[in-house]
Amino acid sequence: MTTDDLGFPTEFTASSRTGSIVVTTTEQGLPRGITVERDSLRDDPQQLAGEILRLCRQAANRAGMERRAQLQAAGLAPELLSLTGLPTVEEVTRQELVQEQEYETEPDSWLRPI
Repeated sequence: MTTDDLGFPTEFTASSRTGSIVVTTTEQGLPRGITVERDSLRDDPQQLAGEILRLCRQAANRAGMERRAQLQAAGLAPELLSLTGLPTVEEVTRQELVQEQEYETEPDSWLRPI
């Protein structure tokens, strides 16, 4: 993991529930690396692309949450924190639950080829 001059990570990772898709992004959610297991490549291309985008957003939201915590620990006033637009822990948790339900990230089958 790389960090900036202040020790804040510059790369963030998110993975699918099964771990078959892993994305590494910038703080803004721009992908720096994508790993997809061979079995996932057999899925519908639109579904795969949607899952990758969801994971990029998830990594960006988690990065924003970490940045908010860093600023809070540095003593930034609560009213200024709210102006940053950075998500809270509750907002990230709620959004991830909604996205998981929307994208149905559970596998179609728990059986995997060997």
